[in-house]
Amino acid sequence: MKSNEAKVGALVVLSAVIPCITIYFVGSARFGRSRTPYRTYLKYAGGLAPGTDVLFGGITVGKVTAVHPDANDPTKIQIDLEVKDGTPVNAKSIAKLGSVSLMSAPVLSITTGTNQAARLRPDSVVPSVETVSMDDMQRQIATLAESAQTLIASVHTDLDKITGDTRQVLANVNDLTGESNRQHVAQILANADAMVARTAPRIDQITQNIETLSAKLGPTVENVNSTVTNANGTITVLRDRTQTDLIELQKALVEVRSLVDNLQVVVRSNQQNIAYTLENVRMATDHLNDLTESVDERPWSLIRIRQPKDRKVPQQ
Repeated sequence: MKSNEAKVGALVVLSAVIPCITIYFVGSARFGRSRTPYRTYLKYAGGLAPGTDVLFGGITVGKVTAVHPDANDPTKIQIDLEVKDGTPVNAKSIAKLGSVSLMSAPVLSITTGTNQAARLRPDSVVPSVETVSMDDMQRQIATLAESAQTLIASVHTDLDKITGDTRQVLANVNDLTGESNRQHVAQILANADAMVARTAPRIDQITQNIETLSAKLGPTVENVNSTVTNANGTITVLRDRTQTDLIELQKALVEVRSLVDNLQVVVRSNQQNIAYTLENVRMATDHLNDLTESVDERPWSLIRIRQPKDRKVPQQ
């Protein structure tokens, strides 16, 4: 009876030992001989611990085996890791703290580097790059918030200054378009209209005198000889030219009226030049008066440059 119990007990123990031995050897073969060890250094480990996944290009290739401060530089955290044999970790690969998603646990991520870079040997140091921690991010956000408050205060001050300047500009515009300035501009326009009105009858009179003179010269030209006939043709040409000049003068008067219509806009945009413009108009009026007086005194000057000589009495 005791022999049977001993056999059963030995069988149970052997059944428990065999799986343990199998697991040990399988684990040793998988995680020991088929794994390549590396190490890297970070200033912020961010929750890395033994057993944390190691990703190469987003693929799980190993585990973190140890995390502890560096013996030579306590400001660095040494991270020991093991990856599958054949993982192409090269000199351009970069190790950094990462995560698969926002809610997942942290992982140690290694970039693929370049195909031309040399492969790292076992126990080599994988180059690393620091990631921004939540504390650093919060500090940066706080600094940014302070800067934003300062900027908002500065913008508010600038807006107040701009508002004050705008009000001053509006006040200046109101002064410029005030009642006194409007009356002054209206007076200038009225004077210009009166000037044009005074000039128009004189120009019409000049035109009538020229037409009368042309009518008087007609019968005389018909009774002269061939030389006088040629002179008549010349006078006709000059008369046509005179009429053309009168037409151009009438067009000029139309343009003057248009200029008077636009004078109000000119006054608003360039008030300082109004005095100079009026002075020029006055001089033009004086010249026109001189021309009118000259035509009244010497109407023949519109046709001939010199006064014709007196005709001799024919001798019998």
